[in-house]
Amino acid sequence: MELKQALAQAIKELRKSKDLSQETVGASQSYISDVERGIKSPSVIKLAELAENMGVHPLTILAKSYLLADPELGVDELLEQLRRELESL
Repeated sequence: MELKQALAQAIKELRKSKDLSQETVGASQSYISDVERGIKSPSVIKLAELAENMGVHPLTILAKSYLLADPELGVDELLEQLRRELESL
């Protein structure tokens, strides 16, 4: 799955897992609908707002996206890569 579509799916899955409506999560239902269908991609600021409204960290949305885009990538592997890269900065 391409990353843009994975981001759309991650946002939709996280929203639904929190039992939130599209109206609750974003500025408008139509914008969130477009994001969840992969028509629009949120900016970093919009992604942070969506995450806050869903009660998750923005990196959770991104991590979920990468896990959906690459089914062979495991959570532990992704977190370990992030840990190594962040510690090396």
